[in-house]
Amino acid sequence: MATRIEAIYEHGVFRPTAPVEMAEGERVQIVVLTPDEADPSPSPASILAEIAALPLETVSDESDSQNHDR
Repeated sequence: MATRIEAIYEHGVFRPTAPVEMAEGERVQIVVLTPDEADPSPSPASILAEIAALPLETVSDESDSQNHDR
């Protein structure tokens, strides 16, 4: 079972920032991600900024699809 736990590293020990439901002495494996690595998904604001930066489409009198054989 995988569980994501936020922790703070202090005095050589990882201290969870919230209570953890585990048996005392239970062995676990830890993968350490810094905050900038922890959430690789872009924020909605950055997605919208990326969309806003796209060039505007222009409407021409002739469509490229109408003249594809020329």
